[in-house]
Amino acid sequence: MNTLHPTVAEVTARIVRRSAPTRTAYLARIDAAADKGPARGKLACANPAHGFAASDEPAKSGLRSSRKPNVAIVSSYNDMLSAHQPFRDVPEVLKQSIVRAGGLAQFAGGVPAMCDGITQGRAGMELSLFSRDLIAMSTAVALSHDMFDAAIMLGVCDKIVPGLLIGALSFGHLPTLFVPAGPMPSGLPNGEKARVRQLYAEGKAGREELLEAEAASYHSPGTCTFYGTANSNQMLMEVMGLHLPDATFANPGTPLRAALDRAAGERAVAITAAGGEPTPVGHLVDERAIVNACVALLATGGSTNHTMHLVAMAAAAGITLTWDDLADLSAAVPLLTRIYPNGSADINHFVAAGGTPFPVHTLLNHGYLHDDVLTVSGRGLWRHTSEARLYGDELVWEEGPKSSHDTTVLRPADDPFAPDGGLRMLTGRLGRAVVKVSAVEPGHRVVTAPAVIFDDRADFLAAFAAGRLDDRDSVAVIRYRGPAANGMPELHKLMPALGVLQDRGRRVAIVTDGRMSGASGKVAAAIHVTPEAALGGPLARVRDGDLVTVDAETGRLDLDVPDAEFDRRATTGRAPYDIEWAGTGRELFAGFRAIVGTAETGASVIRPLPAPTEESPVAQHV
Repeated sequence: MNTLHPTVAEVTARIVRRSAPTRTAYLARIDAAADKGPARGKLACANPAHGFAASDEPAKSGLRSSRKPNVAIVSSYNDMLSAHQPFRDVPEVLKQSIVRAGGLAQFAGGVPAMCDGITQGRAGMELSLFSRDLIAMSTAVALSHDMFDAAIMLGVCDKIVPGLLIGALSFGHLPTLFVPAGPMPSGLPNGEKARVRQLYAEGKAGREELLEAEAASYHSPGTCTFYGTANSNQMLMEVMGLHLPDATFANPGTPLRAALDRAAGERAVAITAAGGEPTPVGHLVDERAIVNACVALLATGGSTNHTMHLVAMAAAAGITLTWDDLADLSAAVPLLTRIYPNGSADINHFVAAGGTPFPVHTLLNHGYLHDDVLTVSGRGLWRHTSEARLYGDELVWEEGPKSSHDTTVLRPADDPFAPDGGLRMLTGRLGRAVVKVSAVEPGHRVVTAPAVIFDDRADFLAAFAAGRLDDRDSVAVIRYRGPAANGMPELHKLMPALGVLQDRGRRVAIVTDGRMSGASGKVAAAIHVTPEAALGGPLARVRDGDLVTVDAETGRLDLDVPDAEFDRRATTGRAPYDIEWAGTGRELFAGFRAIVGTAETGASVIRPLPAPTEESPVAQHV
């Protein structure tokens, strides 16, 4: 392996320095929680009796004796969502393989899983981001019984995997392994899907034609095949060492997927203290693993949602990651993939071109990834350059590809699609924001145009439909969409309309304190603006006609209004009143809105514990 790239080394070192107090305190807490032997052996008799009352023999005797490691299974299964439906029978498969490996397993609990694709443009989308922290809390509840020696997390999509990991890290003394479901087979080509969506936005295609295209794209069990947050999640879990090597993108319902699931159960036993290779998840997810995840996200053009999720996941392990860290890494890490929306290929084409093993290989060889890290398969990220193969019933890992099988989809680090990861941070008078430029042509990355202000995405779509945006260059400012305003819903239904305007020769961009997700496309989009409008951020004082600059080349988000005039302005528009933020379960999350952090700090309602002082009880306990 080559020497670590200087930017990767420097960013890692400063994260370590910055995080030292909180990381040290976190590790002390989880190490104090790690008793020798099964925790259930320390419980008063009535407690474990409740815990094994429903078990059949011989599992009941095994749980009673405390001699065998017991693995918790936590799942996001439901049979409505294509990505989670394949998990239906996986717990039983895992239990059988765990028993064969000398352990025991119990289904510890389920977590909610919602689909941003279904809730796009609906009130339910306003629960989406908050569901991540609810999933973390649900995971903690599932693990709270002190009956377990390890855990397996079954999850795939947007908020589910980050939530599962945040919850698991609160039990960081437990070894934890993640099992994905895999993507559905390829359906309608992504370029054709995008074409029909844009025709519909222009009124040139009807609802039936659009529905037919969407149904041909999302057509079977498995994760959606575009490279949004769900598939970005899976890439990050593998490169962090939380999946078995090359387990990430095997299609559901295949013999290889089933074999990988069985192997995950066996491995979960091996990484317990009784199994001889104890691998606590809180130690596995260290500063190097977090940097590896950032590099993998940037090198593959992954979802902008992870500018929040990675920050929140890192914080759960006592690590402070910032947008500046991501920006500096992005400037150094090359873009290796073209997967929709950053290209026409889907995730199955990526697998055919070399899959996860090849990017890990080329990034390691060029010094962009830390190799000396813990993984659930042992020490060394090099393990994830191997390819999973099935010969009859035998699962083996062979040397993975050392070159791309399709350089229109996947390239080596010394011949990338772009020299940087395509994720930029913008700073200026309107605050700080994220922009993803990997799908934006260079000629569209700098836009200066009059602002058109909307306090709701529906108002923008109505203005577009009425033709009020046709004859002008514009920067659409969509505000009061942040976490504290209404839960920060995704706004990617705006992208087809913006794409139409851009294709007609208009210079357009969008500025919003909301999200665009992995679907951020060909239009410059300054998203996650912080401070958000609902908390008095500058967006609340922007007016129609103000000249706004979105400059993804130099990293500027500016406003051409004299300081004195802008400072005198009162805020305009408003966040949804509480009486409007009700129905579809939204009122149940009102407390989350009141305490949620900023997008830049992870948009979380969970507050990481501070480093203890010498006088604090925590410090004295540790």
